[in-house]
Amino acid sequence: MTWDEMQPLLFDNTLDTLFMVWWSTFYAVLFGIPVGVLLHLTDRGALLQNLTVNKVLGAIVNIGRSFPFLILIVWLIPFTRFLVGVSIGPTGAVVPLTIAAIPFFGRLVESALREVDPGLVEAGQSMGGGTWTIIFKVLLPQALPALVASVTTTVITLIGYSAIAGTVGGGGLGNLAYTYGYQQYESRLMVVTVVELVIIVTLVQYLGDYVVRRLAGRGTRASRVHVGLRRARAEEPAAVTEAA
Repeated sequence: MTWDEMQPLLFDNTLDTLFMVWWSTFYAVLFGIPVGVLLHLTDRGALLQNLTVNKVLGAIVNIGRSFPFLILIVWLIPFTRFLVGVSIGPTGAVVPLTIAAIPFFGRLVESALREVDPGLVEAGQSMGGGTWTIIFKVLLPQALPALVASVTTTVITLIGYSAIAGTVGGGGLGNLAYTYGYQQYESRLMVVTVVELVIIVTLVQYLGDYVVRRLAGRGTRASRVHVGLRRARAEEPAAVTEAA
């Protein structure tokens, strides 16, 4: 296969990979943050301590994380077809990628929130901050650098998962490497595909590290938390007055 023949294949399948990774990351963050927050808040000694909820949710997350991804794709075929109308291609692959990523990212969110200084939470409570105020004015802002690092790790993991999805009809660079590189013995195309995946992962890691350094440099100091809490307390009476 000549380079001119490879170019359109690489371009189209790169777009498919980016499509799968983008949307699965979006949904993983959308649903994974609430999962991680709930795991943290219901843990022993936390704001909403509920060991039953914590253990049940933790068990579901652990099962989701330990499920082999290739088996998960096949197992979810009927559900994927019901949800998006197809079970193959980039659109079909987004469903299993998302379901695999939510528990993975949820655990990373829980770990990030555990790193927040408990003293800041206690300070927020002493200033009259409720649960929602603690979440949005203390926990998430303080854990933001770690959360960005967690998103970076999740994106890189999904890039690898998308390559696996490509071997069973998911499209993308994995499908290109398997269909042409492996089955048709196009070793040069296989090498180019692997190099491109390495470049994508490297760029994602570099961008994620850069954002984390910027956030860490700007800092999320306790003073910022106190300012946020004061604003939240000032807004609450106004909201109550307007409602009345």
